[in-house]
Amino acid sequence: MARIEVFEKNTTRYEEWFERNRFVYESELLAIKKMIPEGKGIEIGVGTGRFALPLGIRYGVEPSKKMGTIAERRGITLIGGIAEKLPLKDCIFDFLLMVTTICFVDDIKTSFQEVYRVLKPHGYFLIGFIDKKSPVGMMYQKNKDKSIFYKEAIFYSVDEIIDLLKEKGFSNFKIAQTIFHDLKSIKHTESVKEGYDEGSFIVIKAMRGGEL
Repeated sequence: MARIEVFEKNTTRYEEWFERNRFVYESELLAIKKMIPEGKGIEIGVGTGRFALPLGIRYGVEPSKKMGTIAERRGITLIGGIAEKLPLKDCIFDFLLMVTTICFVDDIKTSFQEVYRVLKPHGYFLIGFIDKKSPVGMMYQKNKDKSIFYKEAIFYSVDEIIDLLKEKGFSNFKIAQTIFHDLKSIKHTESVKEGYDEGSFIVIKAMRGGEL
């Protein structure tokens, strides 16, 4: 079952995080923007539309009704559903985006399988997430019990995600990173670098194969 209760109860607090951490948010947006391909895209776990809207993504899948309502107000065409069972036809999108969604899905392998199904041949899957081996990732894990949103989250390393993607038939990986400082000390938009092991926020871009 999708872990939506915490987001249903704390939608306002979720929105306030982006206001308080403006430059962290802008840094993450910039990293994703550098990786976004052309074409028709959709965000899975669109939340309130904080990423889809500025990235020009018109469609979003979201299980939380309260979060989805805000996304709709922002102009996102909302589809209710979960990552493990996307209410979408085969091979219809040029790219799919997930941002900090993988740590809340119940079955990451099934979610990736569904993404593969929905993508067009040679379409792209973009995943934005906090690397569990990074400073921010280790801080979140250490303080999980004190966090409203991350209490039940499952964190992954870059290598773990790449292995799972390869298992489901994805290839041609490109990786970008940002967030090189403690979140509270970030007072401007951080740079974006290729690769990983330095930044805490990672974007992986992977291509779907030609066969379903």
